[in-house]
Formats: sequence, C-alpha cells, structure tokens
Amino acid sequence: MDVLVTGAYGRCGTAIIDELSEDSHYDFTCLNRSDRPADHQYGEYDTVVADVSDYEAIRPAFTGKDAVVHLAGFPSVASTYEDVDEPNLRGVNNVLTAAREAEVESVVFASSNHVVGMVERENAPEIYYPGHGVWITPNDSPRPDSYYGASKAFGETLGRFFVENFGFPRQFYSLRICSVRWEEYDHPFGDAERGVENGDFERGTEAYDEKVARMKAMWHSRRDFAHQVDCCLSDEDVTFGIYNGVSNNSRRWFSLERSKKELGYDPNDDGDEWPETFEETSLE
Repeated sequence: MDVLVTGAYGRCGTAIIDELSEDSHYDFTCLNRSDRPADHQYGEYDTVVADVSDYEAIRPAFTGKDAVVHLAGFPSVASTYEDVDEPNLRGVNNVLTAAREAEVESVVFASSNHVVGMVERENAPEIYYPGHGVWITPNDSPRPDSYYGASKAFGETLGRFFVENFGFPRQFYSLRICSVRWEEYDHPFGDAERGVENGDFERGTEAYDEKVARMKAMWHSRRDFAHQVDCCLSDEDVTFGIYNGVSNNSRRWFSLERSKKELGYDPNDDGDEWPETFEETSLE
C-alpha cells in the first residue's frame, strides 16, 4: 500500500515511521515543510517538501497513492484564528481535494481531543483521577476549547462532506488523538518530567503530580497510536468514522468501544500499570 503522510516528521508522524516502516505492506512517502539531512534519524525516507496550504505544491505527491494520513497542521490550543486558517482549514481542504482528484481511496485524519476539550476544562482537575464519572463517546457533540479544536471539528465535517458527495476519497477516518509524545517522553511521566527540565516546577509539587495524573488518563503511546493508524489503513468497511485515540488507560474518559469494535483496535498500554513515581521506573 502506497501511503502519503503529511506532517511526517512531527510527534505523530515519527511514531508511524518508527512503528510501521518495517512492515512490508506499506510504502511511505513523507510530506513535510522541511526535509531531513541524509545522516538524520529520518533522513532515509522519500520526502516531498511542501506546505499543505499550497495546493499546487502538494498535489503531485497524491498521484498513485492508495491512502493519505493527514497529520500536518498548527497544533496549539493557544492558537488564534490566523494561526489555524491556512495550515488547518485550507490545509485539510487542499488534502481532501487532492485526494479526490488523485482518486485516493482513504484518508486518515489527525483530529484531536480538543474537539471536545471543554469537557476536560469544566471537570479538571478531578477528571484526572479515578472515579471521575465522565465518559465521552464519538457520538457526543463537539465542544471545542480553542480555535485549534474548532479547526479539527471542521476537518471532521469536511471529511464527511467529501466521502458522501464525491467519488473519492471513499473512506475517511477521524482520530481524536489524546496525548502522543516524542519518544523520550513516551510514558505517563513525560509531560511532568519535561516541565521539570524546563524549570516550570519540581518533582513532588502539586503541579507535577497533576501533570502525571492527566497523562495517566490521556496517554496515547506511540505504539498504540501507530497500531490505530494501521487499523484504519487495513480496514475495508468504514465509509466515515470518528474514533477516540488513546491508550487503554484505566482512568481515561474517552470511550474506545467503537475503535475496538469497528477497527479491531487493541491497545497495549495503560498509564496506571506504571509505578506510582518516576523514581521507581527504569527511566530514572
């Protein structure tokens, strides 16, 4: 399967490369705003250097592709409208239009938990701990917490419009991704330890403990994320679907029932299976 990955060298794109590039079933082409030198960790991959907001620049990369994993975009909840306008709004329209013209079969879209982020905002910090009683399914109405979250809700809706009104793409999968991190922070203590490194707080403080608690609920390990993308690319039945993207964390508030039933998603990781403190891990 020939797969184009936009935003390939970000957190999510590198997880796909790390976990799936050795699978002989896939031939990945990376589309990114910048290339990587030959001696870089990801320097060996075919790269199309282009910005998704520039249709003419990205269109040739779609020719002959079976699927697109669309990850490129402005990723911050601190975004303004101007921040998301071209990379997220125009970008997703350009990707879907290129997929339509190139007759690409399926698109996997990197949506976000921030599409329903107001639920977390209204229930934090209690929602980070067991027994919170909050449960979100993909059927729940969007409640974005930012222009970023709203732009992802737009992408979901536009994807449905394309598959129901045009011949291609035939399939559209929207993954409401929770917390995928770079490899060095790919664990429940990742955000907290990064905060320590940045001098934001110290271990053992309330702020540190809250970061750990949130990640034990929201962690989407790199291997589980790549596995979920693999499930989408392998599926032949779904026309349009929205799926929560998170590991099998005991204290999560995002339902995985649809992902497991329709995609065969079988996540390995659970944040609560890790030790209570970072000092008890083998990462210290």
